[in-house]
Amino acid sequence: MEKQIITNDYAVYNGDCIEKMPSFLDNTVHLSIYSPPFASLYTYSSSDNDLGNCKTYEEFLQHYEYVVNEVYRVTMPGRMTCVHCMEIPKNGDQGLVDFPGDIIRLHEKIGFKFWDRHNVWKEPLRVAIRTRQRNLMHQQLVNDTTKCRGALADYVLVFKKTGENKIEVKKPYGLVNYAGDIKLLNKEELETYNSLYKKYSSAKYKDDKTNRLSQWIWRRYASSSWTDVRANRMMEYKPAKENEDDRHVCPLHLDIIERCVVLWSNVGETILTPFMGVGSEVYGSVQLGRKGIGIELKESYFRQAVRNLSEVKKTQNELQTALEL
Repeated sequence: MEKQIITNDYAVYNGDCIEKMPSFLDNTVHLSIYSPPFASLYTYSSSDNDLGNCKTYEEFLQHYEYVVNEVYRVTMPGRMTCVHCMEIPKNGDQGLVDFPGDIIRLHEKIGFKFWDRHNVWKEPLRVAIRTRQRNLMHQQLVNDTTKCRGALADYVLVFKKTGENKIEVKKPYGLVNYAGDIKLLNKEELETYNSLYKKYSSAKYKDDKTNRLSQWIWRRYASSSWTDVRANRMMEYKPAKENEDDRHVCPLHLDIIERCVVLWSNVGETILTPFMGVGSEVYGSVQLGRKGIGIELKESYFRQAVRNLSEVKKTQNELQTALEL
C-alpha cells in the first residue's frame, strides 16, 4: 500500500500528523477542519503514536498541543480552523470532562482567537442504541434519575489565527445549496424552503438583498444550534473497522464539513485535516472545488480514505451549485 497519494485535487498521507506537518510551509493552509481523538473515550488503534492511547488526559493534551502548534503555523493569518468535539464521560459515576473547554484554552494559549461555536443536536434514541449508555436508557429514568444523562451534543469550535486575512472569503451570490435535513424542518419551514428553492436555486443574484434562499440558509447556519444535520450523510467506513484494536469509527458528518468549507474558504483554496480518518474532510473539500490535504495514522482508515476519494469525481457534479462560480 502506498504511503501517500498525490493528485491535482488532493494529497493524502499514511503517517503521524505530528511528524508530517513540519514539512508543510508556513502560512499555506486556508482552512483546517478535523475531529481530534477524544482522549481515552475511544480506542482508534494500537499505535503508541495515537493520541487516543496516551496514559493520562494530561498527557493527551500535551501531545495534542504539538498538533495545534503545527496547525497554527501552517494556517494563513486571519483564517480559520474548525474542531469537532464533545464532552467526555468519565468512568463510572464521575461526571464529565470539559473537553471543548480544554480545546478552547489550548488554542488561545497558542495564539488562536476563539471565534465561534455551534452545537450539533443528536437524536437521543439513536445515541442510546449506538453507544448503549446506561444513563441514557429509559429504564435508568425509571430506576433513578440522578444517574440519567441526556444525549451529549457535538460541538464545532471555530478559531481564527491572529493577523490580517488578505484574501477575502466572498459569497457574491450568497448561499444556494442547503446542507441539512429537510425532514427535520417543521411544515411551515419546509414550505418556505421549497418555495424559495424553486424560485432562487438556479439563479445567480449579484444583489444579496434579492436572494431570499441564501438568507434562509444563512439563518440556519448562523444558529448556535445545528439541529438539522443529516446523521446518515457520511463516508463509507465499515470496511476500515478492525476487530482487535478498534472500537470506534465515526466519520464527521458531510453536512458539517460542507458548512465549514463553504463558510470559511473560497473555491480553489487548500483545506487541511491532520486526522483524516476515512477521508471525509478531504472528500467534502474536493467535492466543493477546493484542494484537500489529509494525514491518517491508521493504515486501515487510510486505505478506506483512498477508496472513498477514488469516487469523489463521480459525485462532484452533485454539488456544482455550491461552488459559488
